[in-house]
Amino acid sequence: MRPANSSTASCTASWLAAAVFAAVMSIGGGLVAAQSAPDSENGRYSMTPIPEGVLRLDTRTGTVSTCTRNGTGWACYAVPDERTALDAEIGRLQAEVEKLKGQLAAGPTVSGKIDDAMPKSDPLKKEPKVAEGDRKIEIPLPSDQDVDRVMSFLEKAWRRLIDMANRVQKDVSGKI
Repeated sequence: MRPANSSTASCTASWLAAAVFAAVMSIGGGLVAAQSAPDSENGRYSMTPIPEGVLRLDTRTGTVSTCTRNGTGWACYAVPDERTALDAEIGRLQAEVEKLKGQLAAGPTVSGKIDDAMPKSDPLKKEPKVAEGDRKIEIPLPSDQDVDRVMSFLEKAWRRLIDMANRVQKDVSGKI
């Protein structure tokens, strides 16, 4: 047999104590529920046993805590509340929106020297001066030589495609 070490014994003792506490709480919970909760400190917390220890609900504030037994005694830690985090983020975003609205209402702020007027167009780009009604779009058409080259290419591609189809047809009918 292996000798029992102290950490195993203390772990077993703490689980045993938690189980006894949970049993007492479940038996006593019916009695507490039967009585009306007074406004004093005695009815402030509601306890529910969980495998790790006890879940404690503060009935006044709504704060939930997990209570566990460690080597020195019981310790309760607040469970993170998602609603609190969401409310904090909503408050931060509302403050940021108000700040941005204030900046927008104040008008644009430009830093630097702005005494000279900015040019309306690129001075290096030469655009022909054309009246609004005289604007025309001209698309250059291909020359006869360009059309002949394209037609020659298409004729060769078509002939090659027909030759390939004929070869495939002969191969298929020869194998059947």
